Amino acid sequence: MANDKRGWQQLQKLKQLQNINFDRKKLSKRVKKAEGATMRHAHKFIVGRLDNMRDVRRHILGWLTLVGVMIAIVALQLMWFQQSYRTTTAATGGTYAEASLGPIDTLNPLYAATNAEVAAGHLLFSSLYTYDESGHLRSDLAKSVQMDTTGTIYTVKIRPDAVWHDGRRVHANDVAFTVNLIKNPSTRSPLRSNWQDVMVKALDDTTLQFQLPASYAAFSHALTFAILPEHILGKVEPSAIRENVFSRAPVGSGPFSFRLLQNVGTTAHRAVHMSAFEGYYKGMPLINRFEVHAFNEQGDIVKAIKTGQVNAAADLSSSHLTQVDTKNYTVVSRPVNAGVYALLNVDKPILKDKVVRQALQLATDPQVIRKGLEVKIPSAEHPKDRSRDRLLTKPALDLPFVKGQLSGADIPVRPQYNIVRAGELLDSAGWKMSGGLRKNDAGQLLSLNVATTKNSGYEKSLEILVGQWRQLGITINTNVVDTNDPSSNFVQNVLQPRSYDVLLYELAIGADPDVYAYWHSSQANQNGYNFSNYKNDTADAALASARTRVETDLRNVKYKAFAKQWLDDVPAIGLYQSVAEYVASRKAQTVNADTQLVSSNDRYASILYWSVNQESVYKTP
Repeated sequence: MANDKRGWQQLQKLKQLQNINFDRKKLSKRVKKAEGATMRHAHKFIVGRLDNMRDVRRHILGWLTLVGVMIAIVALQLMWFQQSYRTTTAATGGTYAEASLGPIDTLNPLYAATNAEVAAGHLLFSSLYTYDESGHLRSDLAKSVQMDTTGTIYTVKIRPDAVWHDGRRVHANDVAFTVNLIKNPSTRSPLRSNWQDVMVKALDDTTLQFQLPASYAAFSHALTFAILPEHILGKVEPSAIRENVFSRAPVGSGPFSFRLLQNVGTTAHRAVHMSAFEGYYKGMPLINRFEVHAFNEQGDIVKAIKTGQVNAAADLSSSHLTQVDTKNYTVVSRPVNAGVYALLNVDKPILKDKVVRQALQLATDPQVIRKGLEVKIPSAEHPKDRSRDRLLTKPALDLPFVKGQLSGADIPVRPQYNIVRAGELLDSAGWKMSGGLRKNDAGQLLSLNVATTKNSGYEKSLEILVGQWRQLGITINTNVVDTNDPSSNFVQNVLQPRSYDVLLYELAIGADPDVYAYWHSSQANQNGYNFSNYKNDTADAALASARTRVETDLRNVKYKAFAKQWLDDVPAIGLYQSVAEYVASRKAQTVNADTQLVSSNDRYASILYWSVNQESVYKTP
């Protein structure tokens, strides 16, 4: 009941409130009074002080400017500090496309003949040893090599963690299988001559033993051949290895695995597509995919660079480098352990006379030839200022060795250019000037047939060399062979039968100064590499002795003795040391400018760290 009474009272009060009438006039009066007060305050504190603000606006703007400058300084400091503890480094991912001279007819490294085939082999396959960025041997599949006291038995331990691209382990049997495959004449590998007298056997899964017929100081350098998988090729007849499907879809153990061999568009070139191998024993490369594009002409390589079909290129001559856009591409030029020589065929009637060969040596000015091969590359920063052009040159080559392979103060020196003395020597040999030409008493012309292969550098060298020799009244006939023409068959038609008086050609000398293959008399045959047919007992003894000694000082003495005899007999005239030029996008990280190359394909020594992508990272404190 009490609750009902309170509810009734509240209801009565609510009715009373509803009956109250508000006074609208009083409310309006109060609103106007508040509005007037607001306007008076606005005039007093805002409008009335605008004039004062105009008087101090310069001070205000000055302070605002000062604050802005201080903020900008702080921002710059933060940016500078950030640069000091951050750096740009190579990042993973991306595709690297490299152009090289082809063609690509096989991906089996036992038959690699062109630069593109050799390049693909370096990326797909492993070897026991390889060359590092300083040009020295470093272990690859091999963990260690031990030589016995006789210098004829080498025991090699290989890594236990190496696997083929199909996941199978690499065994010592694979190495032995590869060597025996090379040795087998049915395999028809051009590497056979290097291994036919070497015995090899696997002692266990990771141990090999090589037995040589005699001590050979440079044997470790021979362990750079590619290793093939026995579990794939072991049941294939050696005579069928070259034509086997393996040559088109190989399985290796290198840093990249095979994906595809592609015929590219209408340009009639082939490209090998490879992927980074996750199971590679030295770690996975930064680049995800690598492509080797094989072109038959250097001009086609230049076009591929310009159109962006590739972002790097090898095998370009110096003259073609002038067409490269140096704003977007870097050009690395490095000498390699090879040289271009004028090889004199001493079996030819005219060149059997050492005096004639010595006259040709004195009439040859290699400095002029090297000068004619110089090329200026526009500066990337100042392309229109030709005074800032970068000059690419060829190093001198006076001996059968490259610079640095002989040491000491008594290194033999090549005779200086002397055209007058050269003419006197030819006179003494019975070749007199008659009507501007050299003839003997029987009226026979002093005529030489000079051969070389189609190459802008060789052809320019040949032009200058012929001009120098013609000053002596010598008649010169030239033969430039296009090795890309299948009908030319340069090896069978020119090299093997020694169909030349003079051959302008490159000899790959290698990291070790063992040049036995080029100058020992035993190699002066159809299948040998003594293209001069040079025979000298003193030279033979020095070469044979040097290759059997492991003492560096003793080998150096022997090779100096050989070089002295070589210079006196003149079986060849050194023109210049070979140079490898490499073009790569400025966005990519590839060959370092100070890398020492034994051959052009040793550029892959740091392939694991090549990249096409970059990222900003904090520096390690």
